[in-house]
Amino acid sequence: MRVIGTVVGFVVVVLGLTWVVQGNDFFLYRYFGPQYANVQREIFEQTAPYNQGMAQDLRRMQEEYLAADADHKPALAEVILHNYASYDLNKLPADLRDFYAQVKRDHGLASVK
Repeated sequence: MRVIGTVVGFVVVVLGLTWVVQGNDFFLYRYFGPQYANVQREIFEQTAPYNQGMAQDLRRMQEEYLAADADHKPALAEVILHNYASYDLNKLPADLRDFYAQVKRDHGLASVK
């Protein structure tokens, strides 16, 4: 009977320690996880491939916008304005910054930054 009590006690102690370690890990991740993800996102947004891709994407949308008829331009403008709303436009070439400003003016959003 004493052996069974010792085994059960050992199992309870191991389970308790496991719960403390994993619980601690969970609470640490809960606090540091979002901060870690934000740092990763900020670092990614500073990379050349990301910024080159954003410029290439806007250039492609510029071509589509300029080739579109009057009925389709508002929809394309909505996509352009949405995709670049939080992007640092200073990372774009001057002609693309001008295009973005033109799209905003054309759709009555010239005062919006």
